[in-house]
Amino acid sequence: MNKENIASETEDIKNSVEGEQDATNSQEVGSEVSEVEKLSAEVQELKDKYLRLYSEFENFRRRTAKEKLDLIKTASEDMMSAIIPVVDDFERAFKANESEEDSSKVREGNQLVFNKFQKVLESKGLKPMEGLIGEPFDADRQEAITQIPAPNEEMKGKVIDVVEKGYTLGDKVVRYAKVVIGA
Repeated sequence: MNKENIASETEDIKNSVEGEQDATNSQEVGSEVSEVEKLSAEVQELKDKYLRLYSEFENFRRRTAKEKLDLIKTASEDMMSAIIPVVDDFERAFKANESEEDSSKVREGNQLVFNKFQKVLESKGLKPMEGLIGEPFDADRQEAITQIPAPNEEMKGKVIDVVEKGYTLGDKVVRYAKVVIGA
């Protein structure tokens, strides 16, 4: 073998080793890039999950706060519903006592107790539905027990008489007003 062949073979070996090193380096660089891309994608996915979880929690917090306020507002609804018939009985007793003249002191005492009782109920948010006669029928707040012929055309579909008062607790109807409407 001569020097030229040896130099040529050495050069070939050197080139092949360098080629293998370049291939290895490019694989390492390629694997590093794909590893960085994987980690970046994972970080993005975790950020997305975090944002979704955070917004879900905020919605939950708002919803429970609203439910808590609604519960506080209408916590005494059952008690108010039980007391309303007592108010009705007071009103009926007053109507029955109107005809008797000699029991004015008893009637006056009952009226004082009734007024105090009504003020306590109003302070707790219970309010009677007032001014329904002549107004259009509202199925969300009233219950029609019967229809009678309207005295005139303007009263058709409107409340003619209130048989039993309706009550609201805040904005919620506790008892629907029982009304007679014109047909």
